[in-house]
This record gives sequence, structure tokens and C-alpha cells, in this order.
Amino acid sequence: MDLSEPEKTLLFALLIILFIVWLLQRQKLQKGRLPPGPPALPLLGNSFHVNLKSPHKSLIKLSEQYGPVFTIWIGTYPAVVLCGFETIKEALIERGHDFSSRYPLPVLHKVSGGYGVIASSGERWKNLRRFSLSTLRNFGMGRKSIEERIQEEAQFLVKTFGNKKESPFSPDFLMRCAASNIICSIVFGERFEYGDKDFLSLLEMIAENGHILSSPWVQLYNNFPKIMDLLPGPHKKIFQNISDLCAFLNKNIQSHKESLQKDFSRDYIDSFLIKMDEEKHNLDSEFNDRNLLMTTLNLFLAGTETSSTTLRWAIQILAKYPHIQEKIHQEIDEVIGSLRCPAIEDRAKMPYTDAVIHEVQRYIDLVPMNLPHMASNDIDFRGYLIPKGTLVIPVLSSVLKSTSQWKTPNSFNPNHFLDKNGCFKNSDSFMPFSAGKRKCLGESLARMEIFLFLTTLLQNFVFKPVIDCKDINISPVFSGILQIPHMYNFCAISR
Repeated sequence: MDLSEPEKTLLFALLIILFIVWLLQRQKLQKGRLPPGPPALPLLGNSFHVNLKSPHKSLIKLSEQYGPVFTIWIGTYPAVVLCGFETIKEALIERGHDFSSRYPLPVLHKVSGGYGVIASSGERWKNLRRFSLSTLRNFGMGRKSIEERIQEEAQFLVKTFGNKKESPFSPDFLMRCAASNIICSIVFGERFEYGDKDFLSLLEMIAENGHILSSPWVQLYNNFPKIMDLLPGPHKKIFQNISDLCAFLNKNIQSHKESLQKDFSRDYIDSFLIKMDEEKHNLDSEFNDRNLLMTTLNLFLAGTETSSTTLRWAIQILAKYPHIQEKIHQEIDEVIGSLRCPAIEDRAKMPYTDAVIHEVQRYIDLVPMNLPHMASNDIDFRGYLIPKGTLVIPVLSSVLKSTSQWKTPNSFNPNHFLDKNGCFKNSDSFMPFSAGKRKCLGESLARMEIFLFLTTLLQNFVFKPVIDCKDINISPVFSGILQIPHMYNFCAISR
């Protein structure tokens, strides 16, 4: 690519600025005692030590040489990496306050500006998380009312699958529709038809962002944000999609403002608006339009993508291992039968199904490097001094795929969650929702969705792949923030 003289001058100036920033970071961090790590290059950091296609695997490999706590440089800034069950347990659970802040990774900060429940830290995060948990519970999260809503949505899903007449189709988008409708019913107070063009457009943007965020492009952006902002590429699409999603949400929020009844809250947005009104005289209140928009976006994205992606993985795995699918069918027939809908109370009587669901979540390792944490203060941790504001990466994959915690960590094995008598057994090393103060606030909703959607589908259908089941690849096609599965067509054969 030929550059003009002004472009060459600009690029050279950027490199000089980045080099100065790197030197200042180095000088600042000499005050601390960061853990050792692989040697880093100026500006480039440890880029050559990390495989952009599966960065978590590179970090686990480095931990074998440098120990469970080590430092890498991401471009011009350092990151302390935590690997292994004991290390992550100590950091996130036993010393959760020290590691509870959220690091503003460049891509995350550009999207949110530090607003919303996912990207915020300190008092803002505490207030928004406390409010969100309370409000989600008020609207049924973990209770009978939301269970009935999921059961109803599951029947829409069954009907749509049945309309395929046992012809091959990809269930991916339908799974995303169903999962999204649950969080939409809580946040917006409504569900959408699966053929709604505006709804489908939103889901396409969410799916596209999920793929890009898990691609090397975002790794490059986080390493070199100033340079990547000047270059074309798929990373640009993330910000355009977020802008379009925010436009949709702002329109919905405005509609709520116009029809709000302060003595009757219909959904999460209403509850936030009522809280804003209650605190309108508090100039320091975190209940403002920016936090409303970003928190609503957080709930919409997380509530749509994580549960639906887990369900997509589950269908693929069960199609690949028909003997496991058959055992779940048998347990459904014995406990539930065919005359009523599955209910959450059935889970305790279905140890094998429960074990399979847990093993799906362990095996797929959906968020392998967790979301980025940050040192909330200067932390004395295992003999090292981690300065306040340092990026911390708790590699959840090092727990979910640990050879010391699981008998066959790299194989799909439901026996990981069954005792010798066939009863369900849990494990402290089961951390798909993270752990400690930053644990996923929608965990109980996600667990309910995954169980009810999956058992309802398997109550009605046998999933058979179009290709030989042995050829189904259950390794991720993309691996970054999320682990994204391959896409396959299946036939839903009525039982």
C-alpha cells in the first residue's frame, strides 16, 4: 500500500506517541512489583507470544512456563494473567473487592464510555448492579412467573421447528429469537414474532458483532486502538452496529417515557425511569439517560447472545453423540412424559440431563478469558504488587479445562457431573458464569432458559445432522471474547 507524504508523517507521529506512552507506562509500573512474564517488544508488547485465533490457549501455555500469575504486554499496556482454579478462586472470590473493577479495554470503552452495568466500576457499578438484580428479580428472574414465560416461548419454538416438516434447517437464528424474547419481555415488556423484520435485523447485528468480537480484528484493535481507528476492517462494523442498536433502544426508551405511569412499572425500562425521577434532585445520581441506555443495551446483548449460543452448542453436541441424546430422551419420558411442559422442579429428578447441560457449559468454555477485570487499588498478591488500574485477565478456560480438576478436560464427558450412583454432583471448578462480585447477574435466568428450552425441544424432537455425526466439528470456529460454534443444518424429527 503506497502512502502519501502526509500519511507517512501521521503514521510516524503515531508511532512516536505510542512509544512515549509505552515508556511512561514502564516508568509508572516500576513502582510496582509486577509478576514476571515473557519478554516484550516496545509498542508490540507480547503480540508474537499470543495466537490471535485462540489467545486463551496461548496464555495457558505461557502459564506453564511463568506460573499461574504472570504479566504480558498488550501493545503498550501490561496485563496480569491469572490461571488455575486456586489462583482465580483467591482473586475473584476470597479477594473479590480488590479485583472487582472493570478494565476499559479500548473496544469496550469506545462502545460504552464506562457507562452501563458491564463496563462500569466503583460506586456506579455497585448502584447499577444492585438496582438491576433487584429489578430483574421483581420481574420474575428465578421465579415462577418467568418460568411460565420461558415455557410459553419454548412452545413457540417447538411450533416453528415443527413447521420445518423434518426438512434440514439451521436452528441458530431461531434459538437467538427465543432467548432474546425472554430478555425483551423483561426489559421492554414485549416479545417479537420470529418473522418480524426489525427484530431480525437487530439479531443479525448482534450475531455479526458476536463473530467480530471473537475474531483477531478485535485483538488487534485492543492492542493498537489509535492505529486501528485509522484503518478499514470489520472492527468498524462493531461500532456502526452498536450505533444502530442504540438508536432502536432510544426509540423504545422515548416511547416508555411518553407512556410512563409512575405508580405502575411494566418492565425494566419503566423501573429505571421511575428511579431517575426519584433521584432527579441528586446531581451525583447514576440513574441518568446514559446509564439507562447502556445498561439496557448490556442486558439486551448479554441476554440474547450467551444463552442462545449455549443452546446452539448443545444441539450440535447432542447431534454428534446420539447415544447421549437418547439417554436424555429416556429421562424426559420417565420424569416428564409427553402430556405436560417441562418445569424447573423437574431438574432435581433428572440428574443425567442436568449433568449434560453442565458439561455443555464446561466443555464449550463460552467466555474463555472472562471479561476484563482491573485492580481496584494497589494489590499485594502472592508476593507481587499489582498497581491500581492494571488490567487483570482471569482465564476461566484454565479452570474449566484444567487437567487437575477434570478427568477428561478436553473431551465431552457428562460423567464429570455424576457420582458413582448416577446422582448429580456439582464442582467448585464449574465457573462458566465467572465467580465472585462480578459473576454474571443473569445467571439464574440463563440456567432456567437453557434447561427449559433444551428439555422442551428434546421432549418433542430428535435432532439428526445432515452430515455424518462423526464429521460434526465441536471446536469453535472463532475464539476470542466468545467461543463461536460452526453452523450446521439439522432435521428435527418428531418423537
